[in-house]
Amino acid sequence: MHEQRTRASDADRSRAAERLATALSEGRLDVAEFDERTRRALAATTLGDLAPLTADLPVTAVDRTAVKKEVDRKKIRAEWGYWAGGAVIMTGVWGVASVTQGELKFFWPLAPLVIWGLVLLAEMIWGTGD
Repeated sequence: MHEQRTRASDADRSRAAERLATALSEGRLDVAEFDERTRRALAATTLGDLAPLTADLPVTAVDRTAVKKEVDRKKIRAEWGYWAGGAVIMTGVWGVASVTQGELKFFWPLAPLVIWGLVLLAEMIWGTGD
């Protein structure tokens, strides 16, 4: 629901207008309806204003690609969050071991964190292969 109140960007308005133009070229909208919806899309201030303008139109391959990219970005952000959580936990274990044994131990969390980080970087560069 919060997303409906999120301010629309120029790119959001442009995507909606492009989707409407595609619908016009496919014969899904007549010129009058296209003009009205496009006028409303370009004047939209929130994502909630844009949503009903394309809600009755089928999802195109371009739309599916954009959705997949957004899902991939969210997945990568979540994975880096897990990496950061793992870093905190492993560093905490290392720190407690060093303090309880009275000397600074070898920083063993470095190896798994570097490997994990490199895997995440590779996923960001080359994708997941889905």
